[in-house]
Amino acid sequence: MEKKQLIEHCQDFREALLDWFGRYQRDLPWRRTDDPYRIWVSEVMLQQTQVKKVVDYYEKFINRFPSVRDLAAAPLQDVLKTWEGLGYYARARNLHKAAQVVVDELNGEVPRDYATFRKLPGVGDYSAAAVQSIAFNAPYAAVDGNIKRVLARLFLMEAPINDAKSAKVFQQKSDALLDRNEPGLFNQSVMELGAVICRPQSPACLVCPVNAFCEAFHATRQAEFPKRRETKPTPEHYLAVGVIYNKRGEVLLTQRQLDGLLGGLWEFPGGQIREGETAENACVRNIAEVVNLSVTNVRYLTRVRHAYTHFKIVVDVFQCDYAAGEVVLNGPRDAKWLAISALQDYPLPRATHKFLEEL
Repeated sequence: MEKKQLIEHCQDFREALLDWFGRYQRDLPWRRTDDPYRIWVSEVMLQQTQVKKVVDYYEKFINRFPSVRDLAAAPLQDVLKTWEGLGYYARARNLHKAAQVVVDELNGEVPRDYATFRKLPGVGDYSAAAVQSIAFNAPYAAVDGNIKRVLARLFLMEAPINDAKSAKVFQQKSDALLDRNEPGLFNQSVMELGAVICRPQSPACLVCPVNAFCEAFHATRQAEFPKRRETKPTPEHYLAVGVIYNKRGEVLLTQRQLDGLLGGLWEFPGGQIREGETAENACVRNIAEVVNLSVTNVRYLTRVRHAYTHFKIVVDVFQCDYAAGEVVLNGPRDAKWLAISALQDYPLPRATHKFLEEL
């Protein structure tokens, strides 16, 4: 196959890619709408989350909050419950805040202006470019993980894709390739190429519609790209939590502060196990420190493991009975005694869901 210099044949590259996308793109629900709000929701959900997982969540979310006004008017608790299980909950909190700004300050219209949209809570360079190009056909080149991988192989780029210092060089390459007549379709086509053809492992190079332009393909160096900066081993934290029962058979649930990891979600009180401390003693100590209660009849329930982006947790779960004290919060923003059956109404972390059925 004849190799073509991409920079010299940019228009040929664009046409080949858009033709392929027009023929073979996946049928996804957010591709069947031109509603800027719904496109925005999809782009927020797709950040750091696989398409196959997003589809169901997207449809559930849109059914529950069909317009930006519906989302803005909803209690945050309802938004987090609908988002439950999708992870990265700051996305949901920021989307909710941003919807309220749109309704309160922008007459309920998702802004067509890049700078205005970029200022909304939770909107970064990628989501601003993606939404503005797809919803309004504005000429902004999006750069996400899939696009970086495609660019790295097309140009044999040495810049590590997981280094913030590389952002500028990837953005420059993406800007140069952008089809300014069809920026939204073009951005989607490069994302799609990265998702289904130019995969991280075993890329389908022989059926790639733009392999004639790919430096890595012609040099048989696909496996070498993209480059990544070495990262430290993932730390593992050991926690102990207690499911406290009162005399009515209710359990105590606490709500995390709105900022930070899992902000706004509800969980059972607990905390880290100190060096040299048993998990059971840590459970009793953490309950006293976090909610000011003393407990008795502490009994082991189970152990669960869960992985977040930058760390892992191992959680020993205990059941115990209320002994004395009044709830005083040291860390959580709220606490409630609830029947076990009522837990399903509250947004809970995935790690908590892993042992709920055992209660």
